[in-house]
Amino acid sequence: MLMFLALVAAGRGDVPSAPAPSTSGSQEVDVVAVYLDPVLQAPKVILERKTDKRRFDMVIGLAEMNGIAVPLNGVTPPRPLTHDLFLSLFGRLKVTLNRVVINDLRDDIYYATLHLTSASGEMTMDSRPSDAIALAVRAKVPVLVEDRVFDKAGQAPGSRRPSI
Repeated sequence: MLMFLALVAAGRGDVPSAPAPSTSGSQEVDVVAVYLDPVLQAPKVILERKTDKRRFDMVIGLAEMNGIAVPLNGVTPPRPLTHDLFLSLFGRLKVTLNRVVINDLRDDIYYATLHLTSASGEMTMDSRPSDAIALAVRAKVPVLVEDRVFDKAGQAPGSRRPSI
């Protein structure tokens, strides 16, 4: 039930993205919704670029869908979920999550990077995009997507199931 709440809360359906003018670099996106795709029977997250409303969706795992849906709907679980635990650990270690970047789509697999700051300086960590999004939504930090990911995701046939 919770998996459908984020889609309802966003008040949008899964509308295909319109072609957009090309820009370079990373663009900030909104996490519009998570939902269960009725055709593929797979959980998905919809990301929409803030500047031009271009959007795409990614197949994610069921647990990750819940991990994103909970904070999107403002729900506070009685016990910390895994992503809550990671952010608490970051806080105790004085590590700050600054942003996440979904930076590639290769061989049907999306890639992302966490951008962190600690007392020793800035660092990056490889992450599954679904985990990165779940952390970003909780920490209220930007989710960025490289333009090449928008381009590659837009070329994918409808039956293709890229994974995170």
